[in-house]
Amino acid sequence: MRRLTWGNAYLLIVFIILYTPIVYLLVYSFNSGGTMHHFQGFTLEWYKEVFQDTRLLMIVLNTLIVALLSALISTVLGVIGALAIYYVKSRQVKNTLLTFNNVLIVSPDVIIGASFLILFTLAGIKLGFVSVLLSHIAFSVPIVVLMVLPKLQEMSPTWIDAARDLGANEWHILTKVILPFITPGIFAGFFMALTYSLDDFAVTFFVTGNGFSTLSVEIYSRARQGISLSINALSTLLFLLTIFLVAGYYWISQKGSRLYGMWKK
Repeated sequence: MRRLTWGNAYLLIVFIILYTPIVYLLVYSFNSGGTMHHFQGFTLEWYKEVFQDTRLLMIVLNTLIVALLSALISTVLGVIGALAIYYVKSRQVKNTLLTFNNVLIVSPDVIIGASFLILFTLAGIKLGFVSVLLSHIAFSVPIVVLMVLPKLQEMSPTWIDAARDLGANEWHILTKVILPFITPGIFAGFFMALTYSLDDFAVTFFVTGNGFSTLSVEIYSRARQGISLSINALSTLLFLLTIFLVAGYYWISQKGSRLYGMWKK
């Protein structure tokens, strides 16, 4: 009981440390005083300012397009990569592939961003939408692989053998057995890739060019110019969007699990 109590207290302290700055930012996004020191009254002025900023709305659209496209493409590539690693017979080769897959996850974002900048410069790719999209796909694919691969390893090989005994070809095995089983992992990988793309700053900062920006880079640029509560409003909206995506992921994963249970029966 004591261990459980101390564990809950530690978890509570961690959550307080993590969420206190976010709550502080959210509360002062409604401050009519224009500062983050004294709350003078409730107002939606800063949110109106955000929605009246045409340039900012275009940046929001750019961010969503990059996030959705990179998440979709990286999910497809990640599922293919996870299947390829799963079917490798040699344990040494499999461990080598997993090591290469994890490099982009454990490497510092500054190094990854600088590497992509050098690569795009040498390849003659103009910095902008294409460079940002390719970079986001590159660092999202390993995340999807790590989300999908455990589900593949949980799957019993006897299911595939039974499907073959019943006359199923490889395409039917993939679409009727494997993909339905790993659907929760696919959704998890998609939403993880989506949130990583929305939140990424370091890599995007290196590979974005003139005339193209994302929300994270824009918030950083505006914060350097001085304190403005429109930044608080913009950050609050981004935080609420992230919460919505996480809630959507849990809802879809639970629904997918129920559908899979019905399919299994």
